[in-house]
Amino acid sequence: MDIKVSPEFLMVLMVLAGVASIQFFKGRKLNLMLMQHYLKAIEDIIKPKDKEYVWLGGYIGFRAHYKVSEGNIDKFEYTLTLLPRQSIFYMPISKLISRHDKLYIVVRPYSQIKRETHLIQKRYYRIRPKIEDEELLQKDFIEIEGKEYETLFEKRRDVELLREFLQGFSKPENVKHVSLTPKTNVFYILMKPEPETIQDDIRHIVRFVNEKLKESPFER
Repeated sequence: MDIKVSPEFLMVLMVLAGVASIQFFKGRKLNLMLMQHYLKAIEDIIKPKDKEYVWLGGYIGFRAHYKVSEGNIDKFEYTLTLLPRQSIFYMPISKLISRHDKLYIVVRPYSQIKRETHLIQKRYYRIRPKIEDEELLQKDFIEIEGKEYETLFEKRRDVELLREFLQGFSKPENVKHVSLTPKTNVFYILMKPEPETIQDDIRHIVRFVNEKLKESPFER
């Protein structure tokens, strides 16, 4: 059976292929530039003694593991995931699912975290991650710069300290989840990074760990 394809349909396919090809090269270049920018901007602040990188494949992003061994910071780790700007067809779907570029930061301090605390931006997660022993934590809601956050905590003063921490960001609404976990002794931040403010925000995180977290009531 002969299937006839109209010239108009072929023309549309050629145009779409051309647009997709142009977008691939433009999006790939932009994502590579963003990765290079974030990498240099963060390293300029952290100044790691040792470093290791894991490529996530394609132009999605990477993981970085830094040995810092300075101040109150033993290790600083982060994962950067970027929107698929190289794919004109998948980009709209990804915007609906992932919504934005993401930076997952894990700081391992020398000081011991004694109590668990979470601040989670309300309605950010479609399915909120499971928190171990959540039933043992108190729950409440607070507002920070016009955004509502769910709080899970052992002592309310820890929530107030993390509220102060969020308010110190260039754009507090970009911070989606921040937590302190005693079981793994980890300070965790999930945020939307922005090229213009990344250094200020990383500097703020380092200052908090070196000053507030070290001397805070988390240790008492």
